[in-house]
Amino acid sequence: MRTRMTGFPSGGGGQMILGAESERGDIAGLEPLKTFRSRWPAIIGAVLTLAMIGGLARELFGNGLAGLSRSVPSDPRFYLCFALLYMSPPTGDYVIFRRLWGIPVAGLVALIKKRIANEVVFGYSGDAYFYAWARAKAQMVASPFGAVKDVTILSAIAGNGITLAMVAIALPLSRELLPPEMFRTVLGSAGITFAISLPFLIFSRRVFSLPRATLWWVFMIHCIRLMCGSLLIALAWHFAMPDVTIAMWLFLAAGRLLVSRLPLVPNKDLLFANFAILLIGQDQALSELIAFTAALTLLVHVVLIILFSAHAVATRARG
Repeated sequence: MRTRMTGFPSGGGGQMILGAESERGDIAGLEPLKTFRSRWPAIIGAVLTLAMIGGLARELFGNGLAGLSRSVPSDPRFYLCFALLYMSPPTGDYVIFRRLWGIPVAGLVALIKKRIANEVVFGYSGDAYFYAWARAKAQMVASPFGAVKDVTILSAIAGNGITLAMVAIALPLSRELLPPEMFRTVLGSAGITFAISLPFLIFSRRVFSLPRATLWWVFMIHCIRLMCGSLLIALAWHFAMPDVTIAMWLFLAAGRLLVSRLPLVPNKDLLFANFAILLIGQDQALSELIAFTAALTLLVHVVLIILFSAHAVATRARG
């Protein structure tokens, strides 16, 4: 009696079919991982957007609304300078990445979100968001990590370099104004700022991936952006309080940049406000102006995040 087997041909054909089915099974098993890898930039962007909304709500309903409820500058030139000041960081980054990658104008939105995330979530979270955005635009740039890393490091070095220059100019002038403990804190912070930047300069060939000429160009753009920012905030404050000379506001703008970079100072806004009051007096008016500027920045953050989120939802609905 013969036993008849059906369903598989004899010889190696059965092994081939089994191998093909096994291969299809392996591919099917890899598809969820592949889908996750293709979607992780969007996931990171969504998480950071929610974090930005939470951070903005916390800041705005903390001290932000109190700042907005105080005296409001009436000169429209204050708001023009403020708008230019707000846009100076993302515009500087856009100029850089436009040359490096040829990003479209839509990339400016991602760079504004980068700034908001860095300010209200935690340091460099915005850079992580922008890296995820660049990875999602793989057809535009194949390997964005090196450029994002170099631009971020050079931004920090430019800020530290200008800060050290401000320290060299401001400390001799403010030695008599600052208490001895605060003076030593500023001096120690300046030393740490210099020490942080030094390794990147010594090992620059191992740290950076862009060509040297491009690195110097990026560094120059960061320096111009920082100097323009200091000039714009000085002009904005001068238009809000015109009885204080523009020269004094420029000095205070340099002090603001200096204080924002000091690593050992726990409350930078308070230190800057005290330093400014020591120089020009007008305690209440100056405190209200600084609070209003900070609160207005938070309010613009909130408005832009709402607009960007609404546009993303509408675009997804149309798609």
